Amino acid sequence: MSELEPIDPSRALELYLEDRRGNLSQGTIISHRSRLSSFVEWLDEREITNLNELTGRLIKEYQIEGRKDSDWAPATEKGMMDTTRVFIRWCESIEAVESGLSQRVQSPAVKDSDMARHEQLDSQTAQSVLHNLERYHYCSRAHVTLAVMWHTMARKGAVRSLDVEDYDADERYLRFKHRPDTDTPLKNKTKSQRHVAISESIADLLDDWIEHKRPDVTDDYGREPLITTKRGRIAGSTISRYAYKWTQPCRHDGTCPLGRDPKTCDATDHSNSSTCPESVSPHPFRRGSITHWLRSDVPSQAVSGRADVSERVIEKHYDERSDRERMEQRRSYLGNV
Repeated sequence: MSELEPIDPSRALELYLEDRRGNLSQGTIISHRSRLSSFVEWLDEREITNLNELTGRLIKEYQIEGRKDSDWAPATEKGMMDTTRVFIRWCESIEAVESGLSQRVQSPAVKDSDMARHEQLDSQTAQSVLHNLERYHYCSRAHVTLAVMWHTMARKGAVRSLDVEDYDADERYLRFKHRPDTDTPLKNKTKSQRHVAISESIADLLDDWIEHKRPDVTDDYGREPLITTKRGRIAGSTISRYAYKWTQPCRHDGTCPLGRDPKTCDATDHSNSSTCPESVSPHPFRRGSITHWLRSDVPSQAVSGRADVSERVIEKHYDERSDRERMEQRRSYLGNV
């Protein structure tokens, strides 16, 4: 048995992140730093300055206190402990902790109903997802769906509601219209009706989709959906499945931050994509896109109109910018005041 090499927890964390930087997306690195910093700070509060002292009991105490004191939701607890396990396994490889310790890190079984994600999809990860789709699955139904969702900040129901006639190729915009009688209501009814400008690249993608890939079918009401399957208008569940599937790290950057083998991982199965702790549903797509535009200095009033959400709700539920980020953006407007 190899002798353990003393190392400070914070130093181990920095080495871990640096070592993984070459095969994880920047968004995943940020996520791991956030989760593991909580663990390192907890150890520091208990004056544990050498990871050699780490035991299964200490890890369990951290988990119980996080659940109790930090009010971890079930999905949050699972994400925290899965990432901790990966970190401990890496620490084993550098002889910083007892061999086999990672096997004692217990991650809770989480019901599908508890797997609601509250986080956002950061812009760098979103770009990685879309770049992968553009490069290897250009103009596929999934590519068109997720690209439109990210670019417009629209809810999945709004994306689903679009008809071919709602796309103006010459003026480059999409029209969202409330049509409850034909199975495509919008969340805020007629108040959700709006025109949304799109970029030239999104327009080119839609042109290619309509001309070359879109199944030429109508829905049960004789309408021509913009995004179709061979059976008609795309289902909301299909949009959710696309989000979960293509945001899995193993699909868009070729790695698994949880150390799983994609060939044997149950979450890579077509029907189990939502069980991957690192993937996200359509809502974080929308949340992340809203934050992306806010960080790009687009005024909240403009984001509000485009995303069909009030400025008050944006501030309360969607805006993930830190207080420091907001201050610096205000400084850019106010100059040297």
